[in-house]
Amino acid sequence: MAALVPTFISFDYDHDEDLRVMLVGQSKKSDTPFWIADWSVKEPMTGDWKEKVKGRIKRTKVMAVICGHHTHTADGVNVEIRIAQELGVPYFLLSGRASGTNRKPIAAKDSDKIYNWTWKNLNTLIHGGR
Repeated sequence: MAALVPTFISFDYDHDEDLRVMLVGQSKKSDTPFWIADWSVKEPMTGDWKEKVKGRIKRTKVMAVICGHHTHTADGVNVEIRIAQELGVPYFLLSGRASGTNRKPIAAKDSDKIYNWTWKNLNTLIHGGR
């Protein structure tokens, strides 16, 4: 069994919660070559949510950013990426939808690639390969 990797999953809460559920569910299957400890925010936060999110991201080893059709307009995703960049937490962009255009978050670097959602890619990306 592969090592558990504390992972923050960034996603467009308004449009792509189903994709986060699917990713976490897949990571729990017995034949999955990786494990995810999901530290993502699953509900709206009150108060200084940015500081709360920063604390969660700080405790992870990697951030998976699920890119859907509206990710470029998701303010929370962009804040989370900027926090990861500030903290030096590596992140990767994952193509969420099989059809249509999956959009890169505005805070992502121009050099950031959106990777296809495959077992092989997830295993490589979760464990640091880019």
